[in-house]
Amino acid sequence: MQHEAGAPLPPPHAPGHGAGPDWAFVAPHPPAARPVPQAGPTAPGAHRPTAQPGPAPQGAHQPVAQAAPMAPGAHQPLAHGAQQPPVPGPPPPPPTAPGWHAPPSRDTTGHVQLPPGGPVPLPQAPEGTGVTTLAVLLIGPAGAGKTTVARYWAQHRRVPTAHISLDDVREWVCAGFADPQSGWNDHSEAQYRLARRTCGFAARNFLANGISCILDDAVFPDRPVVGLGGWKRHVGPGLLPVVLLPGLDIVLERNAERSGNRRLSDEEVAGIHGRMAGWYGSGLPIIDNSQYDVPTTARLLDDVLARAIASPPSW
Repeated sequence: MQHEAGAPLPPPHAPGHGAGPDWAFVAPHPPAARPVPQAGPTAPGAHRPTAQPGPAPQGAHQPVAQAAPMAPGAHQPLAHGAQQPPVPGPPPPPPTAPGWHAPPSRDTTGHVQLPPGGPVPLPQAPEGTGVTTLAVLLIGPAGAGKTTVARYWAQHRRVPTAHISLDDVREWVCAGFADPQSGWNDHSEAQYRLARRTCGFAARNFLANGISCILDDAVFPDRPVVGLGGWKRHVGPGLLPVVLLPGLDIVLERNAERSGNRRLSDEEVAGIHGRMAGWYGSGLPIIDNSQYDVPTTARLLDDVLARAIASPPSW
């Protein structure tokens, strides 16, 4: 008998001879059967003659009635022309919808469930601001030290705290960056608004996962809808605004140390500082850090935030 591919069946397994790894059956011989001579290979698809008596051709099976009892686990010989039954494999997977993926196990990294960020409510600080999750908006003109103070304050808190700088997020735009120094227009206005909204989304996500945030921005008091109103919409009513407003001479000195598109002309710095003076009388807490270093200003910020939590400003 030939395989479908035309190759002859392997010789019967005899004691003392190892069977091949793909063959696991024993061809039994009747008690009076004569030895089976080894036959040479045949052409693919050819059959050996069976009319002449004598030894059975290699690979041919004896009648089942004359076969000796099979060993446990051995395969029964196949009838002439029968196909080898398929070996059962593993069961097929259950049908799934297109694009469906099995949910990851809890031990799989990179699949930490994060709660969505909602509007930030007013914080409660019975144990002080140092261990409270807060959302702070640090306002001030260019050169007031907002970024430096915000980063220091975030780095030295006892609870996880993130610093989100509006200028950094705005400069994510590489090609097509609308630099306000080249002229304020609809493109620069849109990129500022987009950066504020992106910072607000980031702050809400951090806060929803137990990480405080401090944001810095040059918010003008004469633009309440775009300024504080926009931040309140993006973050929530729990945002605590604080104004950092040193003297004009300090702001001009710090601006002179800047480079790139963050350095403004003295006229622009003076104009921005004058507009920021409108925060006096607004009810927002104001820190004049003209004579304070960064660590002292950060401690003053903690004191101001503690009072703001106890008596939230109306804005």
